[in-house]
Amino acid sequence: MVCPVCGRPIDAPAERHGAWGVPIPMPAPPRPSWESRYGRVALGIDMASLLAADVFVSAVYHDVSVLDLRANLAVALAVPLLALFALALNHAWDPRILGCGPEEFRRVATAYVTVIAVMAVVGYAVETAGGHSWVFGALPLAAAGSVVGRYLLRKWLHRRRRSGAYLRSVVAAGDEAAVRDLIHRTRGASHTGWNVEAVCLAGAAPSGELPLDVDGVPIVGTERDIVGIVALRGFDAVAILPSIGWSQSRTQRLAWDLEGTGADLLIAPALMDIVGPRLHISPVAGTPLLQLSAPRFTGPAWVVKSVLDRVLALALLVAMSPLLIAVGCAVRLTSPGPAFYRQTRVGRAGTTFEMIKFRSMVRDADTRLAEFSSVNEGSGVLFKIKDDPRVTRVGHFIRRYSIDELPQLLNVVAGHMSLVGPRPPLIAEVEKYDDGGVRRRMLVKPGLTGLWQISGRSDLSWEESVRIDLRYVENWSMTLDIMILWKTAGAVLRSDGAY
Repeated sequence: MVCPVCGRPIDAPAERHGAWGVPIPMPAPPRPSWESRYGRVALGIDMASLLAADVFVSAVYHDVSVLDLRANLAVALAVPLLALFALALNHAWDPRILGCGPEEFRRVATAYVTVIAVMAVVGYAVETAGGHSWVFGALPLAAAGSVVGRYLLRKWLHRRRRSGAYLRSVVAAGDEAAVRDLIHRTRGASHTGWNVEAVCLAGAAPSGELPLDVDGVPIVGTERDIVGIVALRGFDAVAILPSIGWSQSRTQRLAWDLEGTGADLLIAPALMDIVGPRLHISPVAGTPLLQLSAPRFTGPAWVVKSVLDRVLALALLVAMSPLLIAVGCAVRLTSPGPAFYRQTRVGRAGTTFEMIKFRSMVRDADTRLAEFSSVNEGSGVLFKIKDDPRVTRVGHFIRRYSIDELPQLLNVVAGHMSLVGPRPPLIAEVEKYDDGGVRRRMLVKPGLTGLWQISGRSDLSWEESVRIDLRYVENWSMTLDIMILWKTAGAVLRSDGAY
């Protein structure tokens, strides 16, 4: 058997059929060695966190003699064992979720919350009040230790991936436009660990007439050559992207043929960037269908978001009041004009409001806008100049670290904005929107920060900015908000795309 592209011999696959052609179950292919080591370290972090928390409550918070009671000793021993059992049930060490995305932390949190709830109920039922210190003390401490330890481990993994280590080799198959988009996205997000090394074009011409590459990634064949290419070069994953003519039977056949090769098969649904709670698998008459439920922008979750927005914004205003006063004085003393700049922006459902910022430009910056229209570096409806001469000396500093945005906390308290949401647009920008769904950004309140803030800010093109905002609108969850708030601090300190 030879590779249909390069003519090199391919090792014959292991025999997959027994008597009468009945398929023989293939053993699970081994995972990469680094994945196994990473999983063992994550398990070690969880065990160390549980042991340290248990010892702390037993020997520091309590007198050791409290363990003389059998009930307390039983609880102290049960806490780490039940927590590990819950983590295992929630697949908290699944290599598919380790080191990427919020799902890892969601599973860890779910496991610990479940153990706390179960042990609390059982404790009250059997009247072992003495063990509550381990349930409500050791378990939350262990949960915090697990989350922090896994986060630090993940940051180490991301640093290694940026240097080219621990990457998954991927062959992408699909239409050229879809493949190009995947290559662009993965190159801009090295922390995901994807390295598209080869392309198989769907529905392409014979191999001799194929283009040489897609954005520097070599084209090695068509969709008919995927199995041979994987067997020859040992790719870690095959990504099937939307393409004309890719049928269910071909996808199923490809999944069968890839069994035993060690390559994961990933299939992109031909939808929008929609994942999470809106996407479900609904079997209909034995056929699995992706069910896309309509987005909901009302209800208890949105009430909680609104309340938390205002409470946290008010707390931040109080905590950072010395900084706000100092910046306001610096703006007034170094440039004629007010400390604050007010600008009309468009909020949820097209309502307008006055957004408040620290003034970072000269007082007459708006009237001088026409002078710089010829050197606009923004794309689409955005106006941006990297070295804008209207920006003051203090303005450069407060823009670099997004300090000029902090007065928008007042807009959050007033209910015009949210802590997390799409970028608040100008009226002039909204008037230029086409009918391509851009206005869906205004289904939710604009945010002080958002996916745009942690994805490049001013370095984003207009198309990327729209896509990122729509992804937030379509996939909103409290978990996503927490992740964005967590990552905002790092994005601000790095000052990527800030000008």
